[in-house]
Amino acid sequence: MDALVPVPPSRPAPGAVHLPGWLGLEEQRRLVSACRRWATGPVPLRHTRLPSGGVMSVRTVCLGWHWRPYRYSRTADDVNGHRVAALPEWLAETGRRALADAYGESAETREYVPDTALINFYDAHARMGMHQDKDERSAAPVVSLSIGDSCVFRFGNTESRGRPYTDIELGSGDLFVFGGPSRFAYHGVTKVFPGTGDAATGMASGRLNLTLRVTGLTD
Repeated sequence: MDALVPVPPSRPAPGAVHLPGWLGLEEQRRLVSACRRWATGPVPLRHTRLPSGGVMSVRTVCLGWHWRPYRYSRTADDVNGHRVAALPEWLAETGRRALADAYGESAETREYVPDTALINFYDAHARMGMHQDKDERSAAPVVSLSIGDSCVFRFGNTESRGRPYTDIELGSGDLFVFGGPSRFAYHGVTKVFPGTGDAATGMASGRLNLTLRVTGLTD
């Protein structure tokens, strides 16, 4: 598709909203710069090991709470035992603004307080299998931001990893929100398109995906 032609918003399922180009270039650069800082620690960017012994192809760093399959903790006991970096208020505010733009202003959007962010880096070969985000104790919506190379994002149903699902191309700056009836829909990334990102974001290659969530946990 011609990059000069705006892609309209879409709602692939009830409670799921795709807003293409939601992040401006300056905001993308700010997030890329921040992600580089967070990737160095206190808990560094790493490949997550699954209980089965396999290793995820994406690399992940967390803010607020540390995620590992299938639980959250304040300290990364599976990595180096350090407490993860705090989730900054400016990033939580970005999440509230995203929710308001996706769903409209309401008490729900104004009171949205994400307390964790999972930041995934995809190289040209990384994928994410179909899964549900269900380790949180809250059913508040998930806010997903994409920067860098485009990908095929597969958004499915709440019952199984199979059909029906919708394949959506997510580009740099895109916002995807899923909550309500779609909060526990299976989803994944089937393909990354190398070389489709804009170097002006600060990323020479690869894709960053930031997901903001409410864990519903307390210390």
